[in-house]
Amino acid sequence: MPNRSSLNLDTVGQLLASAKQIAKEYRRLTGRPIGFTGEVAEYEAARLLGLELAAVRQAGYDAIRRRGEAVERLQVKGRCILSSNPGQRLGRIDLAKDWDGVVLVLLDSDLEPTAIYEAERGDIERALLAPGSKARNERGALSVSKFKSIGRQVWPVDPRGKA
Repeated sequence: MPNRSSLNLDTVGQLLASAKQIAKEYRRLTGRPIGFTGEVAEYEAARLLGLELAAVRQAGYDAIRRRGEAVERLQVKGRCILSSNPGQRLGRIDLAKDWDGVVLVLLDSDLEPTAIYEAERGDIERALLAPGSKARNERGALSVSKFKSIGRQVWPVDPRGKA
């Protein structure tokens, strides 16, 4: 089995383009998602942000960013936004695992990326541990809108350096 960090992203991208077509047709026929949003999100984060994908089933993180000697371990979360439902949530963010930040890849109905946000561990911990929501406190689930409010948009970035 190949190391995910040595994958050819162009080849994977071609394969995912075919899988996205199948997923769109499946959703059209059944009204249900096919369930590989996470894999698409990881691929798009690696491609668009220049990340290395971590080994499969790596506890705590999905990708690595290298900045000189520094290595950041990042969880990658994906969410297909089909409506303007403000209550959409990310999957579980486990504070017991080792990671440095979370990348959220937002996808449209064609499973194409529309925006990528990133938040640091400290900001996520504060949001998850804040009193209030059972989903946040017990299940480690942030809403998409909360994640966007504590993170920063890192893609697309306009030529003036603004996201």
